[in-house]
This record gives sequence, C-alpha cells and structure tokens, in this order.
Amino acid sequence: QVQLVESGGGLVQPGGSLRLSCVASGIGSMFRLYGASWWRQVPGNERELVAGIDGGGRNGGGRRIYDDSVKGRFTISRDNAKNTVYLQMNELKPEDTAVYYCNAHLNDEYWGQGTQVTVSS
Repeated sequence: QVQLVESGGGLVQPGGSLRLSCVASGIGSMFRLYGASWWRQVPGNERELVAGIDGGGRNGGGRRIYDDSVKGRFTISRDNAKNTVYLQMNELKPEDTAVYYCNAHLNDEYWGQGTQVTVSS
C-alpha cells in the first residue's frame, strides 16, 4: 500500500523558514517516475497548488512550477534515492498559514495526511 507521510510543519515567526518533507513508502523505485507536488488548504477554502516537480528524471526531477504567491521564496526538490520530496519555505508570511499536503501522481494518485504550518508572531 502506497503511503505519503509529511513532516516538518510547525509554528514560525514571519520572515522565518521551514522545510517540509514527504516520504513515499510502498512504491519502491517507481517513485522517481511520479510527478510530485505540494498543496495547501485553509479551512473554508479549496486546496491550492503551491509547487510541483516532474518525475522521470535520473537525478532528482526536472521541470518545476510554482504558484505566483511563493515564487522566489519556496523551492521544491526531490531525492529519488530516499523517495522524498521537499519544500523549502523561506521568508514566510502569515498568509502562508495552512495545512500543507504532499501529492504524488502518475497513472494513479496519492495524498499525504497533511502537516500544519502556522506563521505568526
């Protein structure tokens, strides 16, 4: 059974940084073929795409996309040897507060359980 488990969320002051991790299990070396992405959701709002990274690359993925609100502040990366996707979040703002979810997709799709990020002074 494929599972995605996020970690790294927490409470941080505005301007601070966090790094989220998402570890995929039950998928083996096929993980490298999966596209991966980070989404976030605030209660009452739809889940929105934050960043995505292509699969299929030999050394950690290829094309990356970002929502305009996080460009220049967030960086998505992956380590296929560890079946892990990261989201480095810098210069955090209160409006970045949300539950962050990891997604992996190829012919099928999987979601993690989410990790809370709170940006507040």
